[in-house]
Amino acid sequence: MRRVLTRPTIPNHKGEGHRKRLRDRFLKSGLTGFQDYEVIELLLSLNTPRKDCKESAKLLLERFKTFPAVLEASHESLCEIEGIGPANSLGIKLIKEVADRYLETRIISRDVVQNQRDLLEYLNQTIGHKTKEVFVGIFLDAKNRVLASKILFTGTLTTSSVYPREVIIHALQHNAAAMIVSHNHPSGDATPSKSDLEITKKLFFTLKYVGIILHEHMIISSEGFFSFAAQGLISQFNKEFEDGR
Repeated sequence: MRRVLTRPTIPNHKGEGHRKRLRDRFLKSGLTGFQDYEVIELLLSLNTPRKDCKESAKLLLERFKTFPAVLEASHESLCEIEGIGPANSLGIKLIKEVADRYLETRIISRDVVQNQRDLLEYLNQTIGHKTKEVFVGIFLDAKNRVLASKILFTGTLTTSSVYPREVIIHALQHNAAAMIVSHNHPSGDATPSKSDLEITKKLFFTLKYVGIILHEHMIISSEGFFSFAAQGLISQFNKEFEDGR
């Protein structure tokens, strides 16, 4: 009689049923109703084939406090958490970059001056939760369609740390006719400082001298945003420029 070889049955690991329920919930309704730790747990499960990931997910939130902070964490600091190896760290970093790239592609070639919804979503996602200040330049064509977006400066922003000359060089490299700039306030308060006002005015004048329009400066924080254009400050700078000619 011919003998049939079969694979031995491997017992289910602890939590396999829970993992399957998480995945089924996601496939049915997306992330609706998920707690932050469950989102992280589901993400970790993709690179952890036979281990319960709930405890590691909770440890990540305990260490970094918020879901955005987990995504922003460095590879080295992620790997310090029990159960988070290089593969899981790569997965976390990759999902953040994929989300940023997706939102960036949504604003490319779009007029974000007339419709700022996608722009605000992009800025909230990419810089709203960063723990350090970053200064972003968004370069526009003559029809205010986005050509490119780039982080230009990192660190506490002052009139001596933001160089209009560098901004102009990048604008010319992209053949930009106009710009929007933005930076974040890690404190959560989007109110512009005296330095923010001085930087924006200086940048507006410098760009205007070379024929590039600064349409907007948006300050982004975890609790809201401030629009220089909506508050009339860009119009005020333009009037001061024209009066001084």
